[in-house]
Amino acid sequence: MKQAIMLTPGNIEFREVEFSGELALNEILLKIHRIGVCGSDIHVFHGEHPATSYPVVQGHEYSATIVAVGEEVTSAKVGQRATARPQLVCGRCDPCRRGQYNACQELKVQGFQAPGVAQEFFVVTEDRLVVFPNSMSFEHGAMIEPVAVGAHSTSRSKGLEGKNVVVSGAGTIGNLVAQFAKARGAQKVLITDVSEFKLNKAQECGISNTLNILNTPFDEGIHTVFGSEGFQVGFEAAGVQASLDALIANVEKGGEVIILGVFAQNPIVNMYFVGEHELNLFGSMMYRHEDYLEAVQLISEGKIILDPLVSKHFPFERYPDAYQFIAESDDRVMKVMIDL
Repeated sequence: MKQAIMLTPGNIEFREVEFSGELALNEILLKIHRIGVCGSDIHVFHGEHPATSYPVVQGHEYSATIVAVGEEVTSAKVGQRATARPQLVCGRCDPCRRGQYNACQELKVQGFQAPGVAQEFFVVTEDRLVVFPNSMSFEHGAMIEPVAVGAHSTSRSKGLEGKNVVVSGAGTIGNLVAQFAKARGAQKVLITDVSEFKLNKAQECGISNTLNILNTPFDEGIHTVFGSEGFQVGFEAAGVQASLDALIANVEKGGEVIILGVFAQNPIVNMYFVGEHELNLFGSMMYRHEDYLEAVQLISEGKIILDPLVSKHFPFERYPDAYQFIAESDDRVMKVMIDL
């Protein structure tokens, strides 16, 4: 089968590799159809991901068809459409034993610390498989993974029902977090960014309240949207100091700030505000299986809008061109798909 492997940063090579076709009792063979390129993949391409070594086979957002199953597999059948969680966990550490395996102390993620799906066929174990309806497109199926990030991060709050929410960062993940906040019953959701293109995409996805902080100061913008009510929950999805500062300084006393952005440099946290305002700061790491299942459900029900987020498709043979397109597009790109 054909495989794309990144030998060194920016250097992708295509090669033929053999696959015996043998499956363990609990394994499933997938034929890969779509691979989404995410921000972490871009960091790997540029040699800026601290937890990835080379060579590496990328790809962790994907959709596929089941083409074979092991003898003891009971939850999947040949011909079904599927994806799978990319987390390889130990199952022994305290986080794993309490069900928090997304924070496993020995966590490896396929596409980063373990081989990913940038190849024609891929083997997964049944416990990580997520089947989705044949009525769902392969394009939408490949976006179940980032939607699951939105599902998990919004579940980290003590509750969003009836609350006002600010999402800082309108990239693909921030957009999906905002959509999930709406789906969880938030009263009003405001999304902020410095890119008018991304804010327009948010509006196309049903997030009517947007704020370009280059044009309007943060505190002024939130007053316009929320008035004296303010906001009770903030999601940091930009990974920049100014974004974190604005949320901590302006969220209602006793409120919540959930951190899911990846910071290139460790930020300074205003601990005075955290302490004196009795704020709740939560981290959010990837997702768990139930988040994938909830993502499938809400996509199927049309509660999560995905079509405006797909910027361009590239055939598998032009994998490197996808990264070139992303680099040249600057902030005018959301999700790029690789087609097999």
